[in-house]
Parts: sequence; C-alpha cells; structure tokens
Amino acid sequence: MSDELDPMIHASSRLKIMTTLYKLGGDDALAFPRLANLLGMTHGNLSVHLSKLEQVDYVHIEKTFEGKKPATFVSITATGRKAFDAYLHALQDLLQGD
Repeated sequence: MSDELDPMIHASSRLKIMTTLYKLGGDDALAFPRLANLLGMTHGNLSVHLSKLEQVDYVHIEKTFEGKKPATFVSITATGRKAFDAYLHALQDLLQGD
C-alpha cells in the first residue's frame, strides 16, 4: 500500500465532501443544496470541487427535474468509495508510523 495520501481527496473541501458522501452508504444521494448547507460551502465553491471529483469518477452528479424545477443530486461512486477506503488506510498507516 502506498503511504501517499490521494491529493484529489486530501484537499480540505474535497475531504469534507467525500466523507459526507461516504457516510451515506449504498447508492444514496444528497441534493446539491443540502450538501452545500451541510458543508457550509457556497454553491460555486462546491460546484468546482464536485467537478474535480467527477472528472476522476469519485462522485456521480445527476441533474433531473422535480416537477418543472431542476434538481441536482450527488452520490459517491464505487471508484470513489474504493479511493476513500484507500485514503483512510493510508492515513491510518501514516498516523501509526507504518
């Protein structure tokens, strides 16, 4: 196992995003405004970080409509879950001095 922390996850805002989505489990998703509120992030800042995570297939962003109103939902992908597991393992190794 590499002792390096994934820089895509390690950035503070992306770490908060991944942690929140990871805790959902399964295929659950959060509405974009709810995620922004939970994290205390502006919509613009959240959008930038989600785009970076989406580019590496760590998150899935689904744009849909609820009635006539647009809605965006965010979930962690299987790749993202695996990357976050590896991140946690690498962090634990680092903390234990392995």
